[in-house]
Amino acid sequence: MALKKPVAYYLTFTIFAALKTLLILYIMQLSEQEIIRREKLGALRNLGIEPYPANLFPVDTTSKQVKEDFSEGKKVVLAGRIMSFRIQGKASFAELQDSEGRIQLYVNRDEICPGEDKTKYNEIFKKLIDLGDFIGVEGKLFTTQVGEKSVWVTDFTLLSKTLRPLPMPKTDAEGNTFDGFTDPELRYRQRYVDLVVNPQVKEVFVKRTKLFSAMRNFFNDKGYFEVETPILQSIPGGASARPFITHHNSLDIPLYMRIANELYLKRLIVGGFDGVYEFSKNFRNEGMDRTHNPEFTAMEIYVAYKDYNWMMDFTENLLEHCAQAVNGTTEATFGEHKVNFKAPYARVTMTDAIKQFTGFDITGKSEAELFEAARGMGIAVDETMGKGKLIDEIFGEKCEGNFIQPTFITDYPIEMSPLCKKHRENPELTERFELMVCGKEIANAYSELNDPIDQRERFEAQLKLSERGDVEAAQFIDNDFLRALEYGMPPTSGLGIGMDRLIMFLTNNPSIQEVLFFPQMRPEKKGPELTEDEKAIAELAKAAGQLALDALKQQAGLSGKKWDAAMKGLAKHGLLKVTLEGDTKTVEYKG
Repeated sequence: MALKKPVAYYLTFTIFAALKTLLILYIMQLSEQEIIRREKLGALRNLGIEPYPANLFPVDTTSKQVKEDFSEGKKVVLAGRIMSFRIQGKASFAELQDSEGRIQLYVNRDEICPGEDKTKYNEIFKKLIDLGDFIGVEGKLFTTQVGEKSVWVTDFTLLSKTLRPLPMPKTDAEGNTFDGFTDPELRYRQRYVDLVVNPQVKEVFVKRTKLFSAMRNFFNDKGYFEVETPILQSIPGGASARPFITHHNSLDIPLYMRIANELYLKRLIVGGFDGVYEFSKNFRNEGMDRTHNPEFTAMEIYVAYKDYNWMMDFTENLLEHCAQAVNGTTEATFGEHKVNFKAPYARVTMTDAIKQFTGFDITGKSEAELFEAARGMGIAVDETMGKGKLIDEIFGEKCEGNFIQPTFITDYPIEMSPLCKKHRENPELTERFELMVCGKEIANAYSELNDPIDQRERFEAQLKLSERGDVEAAQFIDNDFLRALEYGMPPTSGLGIGMDRLIMFLTNNPSIQEVLFFPQMRPEKKGPELTEDEKAIAELAKAAGQLALDALKQQAGLSGKKWDAAMKGLAKHGLLKVTLEGDTKTVEYKG
């Protein structure tokens, strides 16, 4: 049968129908607020306003600078997000949030619309601008009748339209916060939202930057060089950890994400640098918890012609300097503890620490004796553990948590330290220290092993432990590093500091996720799409855990029809469970 219209017509019609279907499906996934905001986006464009202009906006001050250098009548140009509105007919108040804080805006219809056309105020500002939108304002400073420093807006420009409503915490007269964006998983996944609605979070990351700057300046002032070493490595050396493995297509070889940068920094000491340091991103394919993230930042520094005694002095002076730079004091609060980073710090040998807290003397003990002692202390041990691992387990389980104030734990058994020089007075020990704070290690340092023959023997001993099943023992021998040592490395001391853990202590954050902008998270589970009413009820039920059905209905404040529809939807998604206990219906959140 001959077609009455050209093929192109039917093809166009089919494509249009498919696009329309996709559009409907897309809109169905949006909340009511998201749909309204997209409608406003279209309305703005219909008025000839570009919601995402390309040209710069000539900001000349910030909210903080306005308040610190306030002068009545001074002209200013600011930009930021609208965080609150108080629409009052011909005049309105709003609050603008920029990178430095918030400032009140006063917007008068006749000021921004001096002519007969009042569209900019009546339609755009009052109806098409939403909370969270970025605007730029020009105006002059004035003080309101209640004494608040404000900006009298003479003109404004929409700089970016937001399509998702921000969660907006509310505070009552007593200072209590409601509807806060406080769920940790949501905050870490959506750090961009967290930073907007929880401004105190930003202060943690400001202090993190101050820490890095203070440490960098301390090293630079002493003439040490900041360097960069490879992240992709052919051998994962410098620490005992399980690496991430990738593949280089062109070379057709496996490569490993860096677990430590130690061996490359020592190569530079061999090459003639007297002092080198690096802030390195390291990657370890191990567990995640409140103090461990698979990607983390470490600082390592190596200084020629020094030993671990010098490095202890250097470390306590460094951390005193950093604490002062970050917090303005050497004291810091961490949980229930007050910690003082002012030098000097206590120094305790590992042998004495274990003897103090367990009564057991590890000196001269065999692997079998250590195994039985650890098991007798109730420590989980197995046959894969060598002497070093057994001692490490005893110290970690029985001693570590007792050191609250900064304390150097020194002179580790040789089995625990394959890259460290033997102790000058006792060859069974090494010249190593770890700095403990609040029961956690934040620094590790050695008198570095520079005897290439001894180093090879230590590598081989580690390899044997790995073959026995010790997953933390080194699984490779870095022959190129051994070759570098054979060319000669001067006496050297090295220090490593976990930067993430250090800033946790300086900002009183018990979780490493709080000090990383974007911590590693498990894959996001896609939850059901809920209506605004369903979301409101679900949040109330989640906060309560379990409550009476009547109480939930009263808190929700919905009409009967809306309440029934929302409860039906939540039941369908399996998020709420209603049970009858006597004469009372109880709701339990199951999300």
